[in-house]
Amino acid sequence: MITPAEDYALQRVPKEARYGWWSVALQQFGQLSDLITFTTGVLLGTGLSFWGAFWALTLGSVVLELVAVFVGIAGVREGLSSSVLARWTGFGRYGSALMGLIISVSLVGWFGIQNGFFAEGMHTLAPWAPAWMWSVVTGLVVTLLVVYGFRSMRWIAFVAVPAFQVVIAYSVITQLTGVDFGALFSSGPLGEPMTIAAGATLVAGSYMAGAVIVPDMTRFNRSPRDVIKQSVVSITLGQYVMGLIGVLLAYAIKGDDPVSILATTAGVVGVVTLVAAVMKINDWNLYSSSLGIVNSIATLTGVRVGRVPATLVIGVLGTALSAAGILDRFADFLLVLGVSLPPVAGIIVAEYYLVRRWRGQLDSSRERGELPRTEPELVPATLAIWAVSAVFGWWSEQAALGIGSLNSLVLAGLLYLLLGKLGLVRETREVPVAAGKEDPECESAST
Repeated sequence: MITPAEDYALQRVPKEARYGWWSVALQQFGQLSDLITFTTGVLLGTGLSFWGAFWALTLGSVVLELVAVFVGIAGVREGLSSSVLARWTGFGRYGSALMGLIISVSLVGWFGIQNGFFAEGMHTLAPWAPAWMWSVVTGLVVTLLVVYGFRSMRWIAFVAVPAFQVVIAYSVITQLTGVDFGALFSSGPLGEPMTIAAGATLVAGSYMAGAVIVPDMTRFNRSPRDVIKQSVVSITLGQYVMGLIGVLLAYAIKGDDPVSILATTAGVVGVVTLVAAVMKINDWNLYSSSLGIVNSIATLTGVRVGRVPATLVIGVLGTALSAAGILDRFADFLLVLGVSLPPVAGIIVAEYYLVRRWRGQLDSSRERGELPRTEPELVPATLAIWAVSAVFGWWSEQAALGIGSLNSLVLAGLLYLLLGKLGLVRETREVPVAAGKEDPECESAST
């Protein structure tokens, strides 16, 4: 029997609670081969030519793959969630709490966006109820599922991910059979044009939140090799291929509404499958947001809040945002994420692999299966690097100076590496770690 689970929210995931590669890989693939990726492709088709969209997807996917692999390997080695790992990868106690809050707010936004798609699909099937009412119903259903943790979420993946792929394949076959691909590839944008750099930032932003918090998932893996395999497969076949399919279907149908495109090509079955696919990605948005909030509360107040009650509160909040119409700001929201989240990953990678100021504490405590006994309280240089890099990424995007997400990622990594090697990345002081022992009920069985 599956019961509500804390899922080692503030602890290392022990070896006996890890899962085989396929169980985790299918969940990551489900995050990337979903409606948001399809929608990103549709948006690229609206603003770019086919080859412009191709290069935007290529550049954005490369950024995502590098981030997901390096951050994900740190996650599987340490067995820690992203926000807890951040304490010893440059951010310290209060920096990790701040980053956890920022990421959690971002993911609540994603929850609302995805739930809006979910509600639109249900409204298409049952128009007798308004979309906002479906937002409430579907948001609460996903919230209840996430309460049961990783084990229940992987069963959703086993059903939803293959079903969505079948429907997409059917849509491609029915809509592109007999189409003049030469004319399709030479198609111009359907709407207001965008630059390739803006398109690449849109692509990177569509999963950058997922790439930054990928340790929340990879901490359940068993080896770095598993992380590399699943990241390459998921981003190449999920983000890249699904995005191109969205571009081509937008051109073929001359539409920019992803729900309408799927309803047109696959009918009721397409909408039902859409609902299942949205459920798969939205469960991870809510799950990771709950982990970030639990860490933030523990580090800022010393009060330990369970992941289960945090999930319930955040789920209700995300549902309310969805019903209020946050979906209307979809593209703008992606662009903001595309430049503000990459610096977090750049700093984590630079500290964990190159500067290694706190790596010794992680290594020694990992051998004991525990958290380090102390943690840096505050690292002012890190917060300054993050802020400067995020602003630079946004400015360079507005000035059309390359890809904003990549610029902010690289600048943050380089600045941290430089200041770290010069000995300028220092904590205010070391303090006892802000975590306790995990409750027995949170233990998970491995498979």
